Amino acid sequence: MRRIVEEQAAPLSTEFESFLRAMPKVELHVHLEGSIRPETLLQLAERNNMPLPATTVEGLREWYRFTDFPHFANIYWSCSQCMQHPEDLEFVAREFLAGQAEQNILHTEATFTALTVFRRGGIPWEKQVEALNRARAWGEAELGVTCNIIVDLPREACSDEEAMMVADWVVDAHGEGVHAFGLGGYEVGFPPSLFRKAFDRVRAAGVPSIPHAGETEGPASIRGAIDELGALRIGHGVRCMEDPALVEELVQSQMPLEVCPTSNVCLGVVPSLAEHPLPRMIAAGLNVSVNSDDPPMFGTTLTDEWIGVVREFGFDAGAVRRLTLAAVEAALLDDARKQHLRESVAAFFDAETPLLHREG
Repeated sequence: MRRIVEEQAAPLSTEFESFLRAMPKVELHVHLEGSIRPETLLQLAERNNMPLPATTVEGLREWYRFTDFPHFANIYWSCSQCMQHPEDLEFVAREFLAGQAEQNILHTEATFTALTVFRRGGIPWEKQVEALNRARAWGEAELGVTCNIIVDLPREACSDEEAMMVADWVVDAHGEGVHAFGLGGYEVGFPPSLFRKAFDRVRAAGVPSIPHAGETEGPASIRGAIDELGALRIGHGVRCMEDPALVEELVQSQMPLEVCPTSNVCLGVVPSLAEHPLPRMIAAGLNVSVNSDDPPMFGTTLTDEWIGVVREFGFDAGAVRRLTLAAVEAALLDDARKQHLRESVAAFFDAETPLLHREG
């Protein structure tokens, strides 16, 4: 993967943009609650008589507009509070999967903060799992898309007792819709070591560890996620570039890094997309994938992420194919499902790539 970035390319052609919209995709880093569209949130609020800062879709879109992390967290909590019944969560998950299917995202690994939904919506964990699994089964049967759930801990809003409670939830549901244990939220002041006991519990039960690290905190957070939490993948990881020794270790291990470019810009991790380290990460040989994180809250979609990075960095179809396949290989799927995804990606690229051209 060291030579997939070309010299600065000409503007993105209409054909290439259509190609990116139609291509089969895999997404490893996207939050279920952070994907609730304003239209969906308004329906939930009206259904459950929950107050919101706006009573129209247009007003909620304006409220969604990212300003800072506390504002972002407030929206997130409001979304969780509007889910008062298992049917609400199932509705959210179905809407999410329909949105993924619209983008030709064949497989998703969605992070879900069950503790916040339990606290703010009062939905028992067992009912949450049942609702998510009904939606997952519907998505596969009706839309042809699959979804694994990663249950995470909110770093800045989670006691030791709650962390262990959620760890027990995850162990009990592992393989029954829940596929991994994560760690999200604001990293500064909440190092991975604080959550080691909970991660030790789930890892002893064979549950993969997929924490966020290297986003709002630097390389030490990534090292902690690996050394303290036994990370299988890293959510974000872009700040590894501040430590050349860590970069080399990650290249050697080929630890998958779930990169979310627009999210990084919105949160101030990088000043602009043009200054994002993605092309340097690829050139260094790091194992990266492209993801959307919290799409409506950051004004993006996975398709928009692909269009943005291709336009900005001049990736060709071969680069896009390799990054897509990197996501396939990093997914928590059995061999048969991975092979099906590989074949779907290969068939599309083999048929469509020769039709592409660049304007200019």
